[in-house]
Amino acid sequence: MKNNLSSILFAVAIVIASIVLGNAVINRNRPQGTINVTGLGESNFTSDLVVWEGNFSRESFDLKSAYADLEKDRKLVTDYLISKGIPAEKLIFNAVNTNPNYDQNYSNDGRYLGQTFKGYTLSQSLKIESTEVEKVEKISREITELLNQGIAFYSQSPRYYYTELESLKLEMIAKATEDARIRAERIAENSKGDLGDLISANMGIFQITGQNSGEDYSWGGTFNTADKNKTASITMKLIFEVD
Repeated sequence: MKNNLSSILFAVAIVIASIVLGNAVINRNRPQGTINVTGLGESNFTSDLVVWEGNFSRESFDLKSAYADLEKDRKLVTDYLISKGIPAEKLIFNAVNTNPNYDQNYSNDGRYLGQTFKGYTLSQSLKIESTEVEKVEKISREITELLNQGIAFYSQSPRYYYTELESLKLEMIAKATEDARIRAERIAENSKGDLGDLISANMGIFQITGQNSGEDYSWGGTFNTADKNKTASITMKLIFEVD
């Protein structure tokens, strides 16, 4: 019985020793550290879609008269834009907005005396989305010609977009990842180590800024629509093992 117990204890001791030795070998062969790097991917591009909006209005004491005048203006605006090469189906007119106007009356001592009706203001907005960026840009600058026809047209600044944005994002991620790997390889080489496996990769915020605009990056991401020529950028944070 004693001999059997001794044999069992001896066998258990051998197993424990093997486990300890195995762990020692594994720990000894583990990487000695990690490298954290951030890579940057950038690309300049030109917008291929423009969105332009404007509005026109009429004022009158008589609602029916104001609406009739606004309809005439709408036809003149439509004819003008079609003459400039914009297809009729690209003209998106929103519903007419009607606002009554009042003067607020007060006495000399500041008491409220009620209000006086001043008539109606009717306005309508127009939007154009087009891939003919230069053409719409030119129209947005020349639309004041309608003032000569008695139309109070107010033009907003065009907004610029890019229809291949998803493909651009993938391109930026690839550039940023490659930039980070190159940085990591140089750090490992300078430290007399070997770059090991990638442990983790985290993508930063995608930013779009106007070229030469001096625009600041934002923690939540910047998405510039004011400039036709833009710069897209993204960062990738990689962690590598070092052997």
